Amino acid sequence: MLLATLTAIALVGAPPHADKDHEIVTPDDIKWVDGPPSLPKGAKMILLEGDPAKDGPFVMRVKMPDGFKIMPHTHPKDERVTVLAGTLYLGMGAKFDEKAAKPMPVGSYGRTGAGMKHFGYVKGETILQVHGQGPWTIEYLDPADDPRKKK
Repeated sequence: MLLATLTAIALVGAPPHADKDHEIVTPDDIKWVDGPPSLPKGAKMILLEGDPAKDGPFVMRVKMPDGFKIMPHTHPKDERVTVLAGTLYLGMGAKFDEKAAKPMPVGSYGRTGAGMKHFGYVKGETILQVHGQGPWTIEYLDPADDPRKKK
């Protein structure tokens, strides 16, 4: 479901100034859409390049409101994150523990290896740029934390 949602977002949110040789995306070009069902409600996103559902590189941005939490999870491939606004608190491990999370203010970059158990939360509205290699998904350690399974 995440892959289908991201593919749909790729078609709706594609930057207007792009061709096969170059892409330019200005802040005015960004049209935020609701985040995928794999993230808690409140997240917004835009897919800037590629398709996380397919093999190959992708770049997306995710905007999260103050206090937004992502419970412990893993990804099948490395996750690379740059903080563009706000502060991301990133922690490693299978248990959500705010005190164990390291603050990543604006300008910070982090890489989480494939299969690494991690979690995060934000302070202030936070925008992350995420890039990696598809196919890419998120798997929550506790199925009860997975928004796709909540009704």
